[in-house]
Amino acid sequence: MGEHTTPQFPQEIIDEYAALGVDLPALFSAGHLGERMGITITEASADRVVATMPVEGNTQPYGLLHGGASAVLAETLGSIGSMLHGGATRIAVGVDLNCTHHRGVRSGLVTGTATPVHRGRTTATYEIVITDEQDKRVCTARLTCLLRDLPKAEPS
Repeated sequence: MGEHTTPQFPQEIIDEYAALGVDLPALFSAGHLGERMGITITEASADRVVATMPVEGNTQPYGLLHGGASAVLAETLGSIGSMLHGGATRIAVGVDLNCTHHRGVRSGLVTGTATPVHRGRTTATYEIVITDEQDKRVCTARLTCLLRDLPKAEPS
C-alpha cells in the first residue's frame, strides 16, 4: 500500500501531549484501519489536516475508489482535526458524517484535506475535500465530532 511517513504536527502540540505521556505522531499514524487502507497523514493541526491514500486496494467491484474508503479517509482527517482542537484533555467522537462523491478514480493516490467549518466548545465540524492526482475533486465530506472530557481514571 502507501508509503508511511510520520505525521507532521506543530512542535508545541507534540510537546503538550508528550507531557501527558502521549506519543501523538504514533497515536495518529491513522490506526489499524488506516494502515490497512494505506492512509498516510502528512500534516496535522487544528487548522488543517492532510493525508494521502492509494486507490489500489480500496476499490469497489467496478474498479473505482470505494465510497466507503473515501468516508474512512474523511472521518480520519476530521477526527484528527477535532481532537487537536479539543486539546489534550478531550476526546473527539464522530456523530455525523456525510460524503458526496463527484467522480470515479481508478488508480494513483487521492489526497484529503480537512479544514474547520466550526470549532466550538462541545462540537467541531470539518469539511474534507478529497482530490485525485490531477487535483480534481473526487469527494466532498463533512464530519461533526462531539468533544468530550477524557474519562476520569478510577482509583486502583
